[in-house]
Amino acid sequence: MKNENIKTLKYFLKDDIRQETDFKRTDQNMGVPAPPIEKPCPLDAKKIPLIKPEAVKIGEVSLKTAILRRESRRRFSNEALSIDELSFLLWATQGVRKWQQKNALRTVPSAGNRHALETYLAVFNVDGLETGIYRYLPSQHQLVLESSPDHLKERMTEAALNQKFAGSSAVTFIWTTISYRMEWRYAEASYKVIALDAGHICQNLYLACEAIGAGTCAIAAYNQQAADRLLSIDGEDEFVVYMAPVGKV
Repeated sequence: MKNENIKTLKYFLKDDIRQETDFKRTDQNMGVPAPPIEKPCPLDAKKIPLIKPEAVKIGEVSLKTAILRRESRRRFSNEALSIDELSFLLWATQGVRKWQQKNALRTVPSAGNRHALETYLAVFNVDGLETGIYRYLPSQHQLVLESSPDHLKERMTEAALNQKFAGSSAVTFIWTTISYRMEWRYAEASYKVIALDAGHICQNLYLACEAIGAGTCAIAAYNQQAADRLLSIDGEDEFVVYMAPVGKV
């Protein structure tokens, strides 16, 4: 790797950009309205209500136990995930705890409460859901069916650089970023914190999986173009940043 490339990549991990950014010129400070907190969907979209988190019945697992058990799991049983269990995992990773006026306070932290990530699901084996690509709507705690592509398992595996467990899970979480949500407030300082936010979400998924007898493994190595095509997103305003297959163990 060329020294100049190393310098550029290390710069991404540092926070010098915060001293170099003119925050007075952000869209927020220029009076531009904030972008929506989640990606809109068509009025005729097929939405699936999810069970409220307080109504989900799962085994009691202490935080200490969940942390002790936490590990990356790449082999899953053939047991289906229930819709209630999926509801819990979605709430644990991107759900809304409460509203303060128009601000959604979620179960994970995000820089400036901007939450620039969207949660998609490649569903293979979830009771009550047909195979397909879904998207989570945190504000309504609902799923919306985005598409029902042919050969989904094969395409999911291809998108994960042929890591087969990405297509043998009950469901594979795929997170995208709509980076303007963060750029609206932080301009050039947005990108490191978007990556940090993704880490917060995936760690919650690891711990939540332990509570339902499931496992997951974070995937950061994937085929960008194949992953974006799978979700029918443009790869510019919205693009995939992280994945995590989930299944019973």
